[in-house]
Amino acid sequence: MARIFPLAGLLRLRQTQQEQTASDLAIANARAHEINSKQDRVRLALSNVSSQAASTSVLYAVAAARASSQSMLAELDALDCDHRPVLDGAARAFTEARARSTGLEKLESKHSAEVVAEELHAEQVALDEIASVGWHRRKEEGTP
Repeated sequence: MARIFPLAGLLRLRQTQQEQTASDLAIANARAHEINSKQDRVRLALSNVSSQAASTSVLYAVAAARASSQSMLAELDALDCDHRPVLDGAARAFTEARARSTGLEKLESKHSAEVVAEELHAEQVALDEIASVGWHRRKEEGTP
């Protein structure tokens, strides 16, 4: 029977923690992408606003639209600044969780290789014993 990796429970815990931090990082990345997309759309809208006005009321409407868009862009920039530490923290947490599980994964691989080597050695010993017994019997019987 194969020996079980003694730290299997801890490895499962570390892998679960890594999966959770990966999920948190994915959510933070999605939020950052959403903010950046909104910023790009607002910038595009600001660049596409016509500056030609036929009357003063149209000019006031254009100015109000620009001011509103600039205000929205400033809010999105502030939101992006607020979200940066969250994104960086999620990336750092994932990196740390990955590092903790990587060491255990290497130990598990080494353990598995040792178990396979022991099983192969035991099988070879059994085969050698069978061959040796057969050879001694044939020798005693006088057959080659």
